[in-house]
Amino acid sequence: MNSQRVAELTKLINRYNHEYHVLDAPTVSDAVFDSLMNELINLETLDPHLKLPNSPTTRVGGVVLDGFQKITHTSPMLSFSNAFNVDDLHDFDQRIKKITPGVTYFAELKIDGLAVSLHYENGQFIKGATRGDGVVGEDITQNLKTIKTLPLALLETRSLEVRGEVYMSKSVFNTLNDQRKQDGIDLFANPRNAAAGSLRQLDSKIAAKRKLTLFSYAFVNAQDLGLNTQSESLDHLTHLGFNVNPSSKLCPTIEDVIDFIKIWEESRDTLPYDIDGIVVKVNELDQREVLGNTAKGPRWAFAYKFPASEVATRLEDIIFTIGRTGMITPNAVLTPALVAGTTVSRATLHNEDYITKKDIRIGDDVIIRKAGDIIPEVVAPIESLRKASAIPFEMITSCPECQQELSRPAGEVDHYCLNPLCPAKTIASLIHFASRNAMNIDGLGEKIVAQLYDAKLLRTIPDIYALNADQLLPLERMAQKKVNNLLDAIQASKNQPLDKLLFGLGIRHVGAKVASIIAKKFESIEKISQSSAEELMLIPEVGEKIAISLVTYFANHENQIIIQKLRDFGLKMQKEVHDIPRTSTPFSDRTVVLTGTLAMSRKEAQVLLETAGANVTSSISKKTDYLVAGASAGSKLTKAQALGITILDEETFVKLLNE
Repeated sequence: MNSQRVAELTKLINRYNHEYHVLDAPTVSDAVFDSLMNELINLETLDPHLKLPNSPTTRVGGVVLDGFQKITHTSPMLSFSNAFNVDDLHDFDQRIKKITPGVTYFAELKIDGLAVSLHYENGQFIKGATRGDGVVGEDITQNLKTIKTLPLALLETRSLEVRGEVYMSKSVFNTLNDQRKQDGIDLFANPRNAAAGSLRQLDSKIAAKRKLTLFSYAFVNAQDLGLNTQSESLDHLTHLGFNVNPSSKLCPTIEDVIDFIKIWEESRDTLPYDIDGIVVKVNELDQREVLGNTAKGPRWAFAYKFPASEVATRLEDIIFTIGRTGMITPNAVLTPALVAGTTVSRATLHNEDYITKKDIRIGDDVIIRKAGDIIPEVVAPIESLRKASAIPFEMITSCPECQQELSRPAGEVDHYCLNPLCPAKTIASLIHFASRNAMNIDGLGEKIVAQLYDAKLLRTIPDIYALNADQLLPLERMAQKKVNNLLDAIQASKNQPLDKLLFGLGIRHVGAKVASIIAKKFESIEKISQSSAEELMLIPEVGEKIAISLVTYFANHENQIIIQKLRDFGLKMQKEVHDIPRTSTPFSDRTVVLTGTLAMSRKEAQVLLETAGANVTSSISKKTDYLVAGASAGSKLTKAQALGITILDEETFVKLLNE
């Protein structure tokens, strides 16, 4: 009986995993899924011989290897030649058309991850390997099993080999690096490096925690399966249960390919994962055989690479900035350089250990990039170009603003100014409080805060709410309309919810997400301030550092005075129960997804929707009611169309909000 139940549970859970992680259309609740999984774990624990090769319990990891075995690929994993501009694309097209004039092209996103080879026998996953040198790779079977978008059993009992790309999403990467920073561990440079490090863990439990994802994109010997084109191959991969990237396109001409490239070059930042280009393949498989391969790679495909996100420039100087918590950050002053479409003249150097470990010196030629395509950072010096005049780095010992001696807490990498009256620290905390993700005080930006500080009108956060027109109008560039708008924004900020206030206070280690979780749990500033570290740590997302930081903040007498003054000014100190029924707007109790580029920011749209009673999620499923699609909407729009979900352009979205 137990063996029959194990087989039944294995089949059910694998199906539910596929629906949740691949189709993004779950059919059972998390509670039901967890109950079934626990039942299977218990049965397998009682009798390990009942465990099937495709058991979903293998996804949690547990196998620890001494090292990786080598695997020789049945068919070499070749590299594509690269194209960098429109001329390269036309040259490729002309070469192809001379040999096979009637072909079409198939364009796919070039996922910035690691290529892998997956082997199945009679529909069961038996082994997987890295690309390695293209001929020989490493056996990473146990780590691949932890990836929930990799099917352990196919929907048909076939024996075949599939190629795919393993990657780490941006959100998982950011969460992983946040935790590593808290733990004092070196940060991963980018999602690709993080994915590579995760796949090469000898302990598969570690790999399982990294939440890797897999897109499959090709069969080895697809024609043996009766397939004729790349588009048919992707359809068949989907049919067998593989996760296939939906953002691909059949392109009859090279001009269609160029249009596809332009779309994704402009909108790649909207994707939840990194891409570094577009892969273009001849669609017809029989024509690929005619075109053949070179020693380096196939003649029938190429990879169009987006403009370089890493460039070389000169590090002219190192300056220091002071954050709201007093943290001192060294920053590189650079010879301006174009990186990912914008000119960069400043870049973060993170901290003293980062600079000394990489031996970055003033006067060096350095490689810079945008971390996550957003924040410029110095990657490394180009030591082969180093001049004798390059100046080794020395960390400052006193605050550049108030000259107080800096402190570096034991076990941490950052230096801090502990002076509570440090002007730079105060200004940074005021800017943070007024920022869009905190109290959203429009008009109270960096320059205005600095101006009001210099005028001695702002010293602490409560001073913001004491400002009046008589104080502001005499100041330079403070006309009546500007003053009225600022005072209106300050007044409106009093209605910001508890989590925004908690985040705005600038408590060390308490980011926006943690603030939201804590506010939901404790529901008032009073309850939060009276909680012990042990009580706070009962929340899974709250570790010891965050808990101690919160307790320390609220135990401080000066901070208690700040909280009381804000309470007196009428700011919300507890989670609000809305008096307006949620059924009063078109979005009440509706699940909404945002995609593409909107005239308003994505965050503004989310706040408006949540205020209107909507549940805003990041992924499309059958439970989604509306997709709000801006310019350059990608895979989410395609999936929404396939599922028949109502799609709103921004104009219609705003009209409904106004109702």
